Amino acid sequence: MAAYEMFAKVYDSIMDQTLYDKWTDFSLRHLPKTAERRKLLELACGTGIQSLRFAEAGFDVTGLDLSAEMLKVAEKRAAAAKADLVFKQGDMLDLSQLGKYDFVTCYADSICYMQDEAEVGDVFSEVYKVLCEDGVFIFDVHSTYQTDKHYPGFSYHENADDFAMVWDTYADQAPHSIVHELTFFMQDSDGRFTRYDEVHEERTYDILTYDILLEQAGFRSFRLYADFKDQKPKADSLRWFFVAKK
Repeated sequence: MAAYEMFAKVYDSIMDQTLYDKWTDFSLRHLPKTAERRKLLELACGTGIQSLRFAEAGFDVTGLDLSAEMLKVAEKRAAAAKADLVFKQGDMLDLSQLGKYDFVTCYADSICYMQDEAEVGDVFSEVYKVLCEDGVFIFDVHSTYQTDKHYPGFSYHENADDFAMVWDTYADQAPHSIVHELTFFMQDSDGRFTRYDEVHEERTYDILTYDILLEQAGFRSFRLYADFKDQKPKADSLRWFFVAKK
């Protein structure tokens, strides 16, 4: 099955919900919200929880995701909340049909799913094109410490009444890359369980590489933070945050 097809069915159950509070708080500290500037594009919006948080904070939100299954969940969530959100299926490597936005975000290390640094640079260029002048782009990625030291050997198991999941992570061959192997056991309508397997590959780069790629895309400046806080990265920081300005 395609990446995230089965993951979408259990994603919200296994996701640490407190992370959405952290992403929201970080965003609100770094995204100026005015009546004139409020159009926000959320890349890799997934099941729409973060999109809804942005809408509740007063932004006009469009969510983009590659997974149709994820977007089905997002649309149901927005309808239940009676929120005016727009969701589009698409690839962040091509944003040419999406119009202009004041702000773009890309969280949950989604940039790390790009195959190589050329694709990361292509995403940055696409974001630059859809941003209005003085627009802000915020994204997070795994630190090299996370991919090299923290994640290899990681194992997570989840058991519920209607599904079970085994999640193991290993170091991959390319520098600063990891492989997540996911096995799901989903209960069918007749009560039996069916096994599904997915493989998710992620890769990050050193800070200088991201710096160069942002500059090549046209961004005139960026600020760097770590682990949801307004502080510089440390040697053992797990997640880097970039706040780039067009």
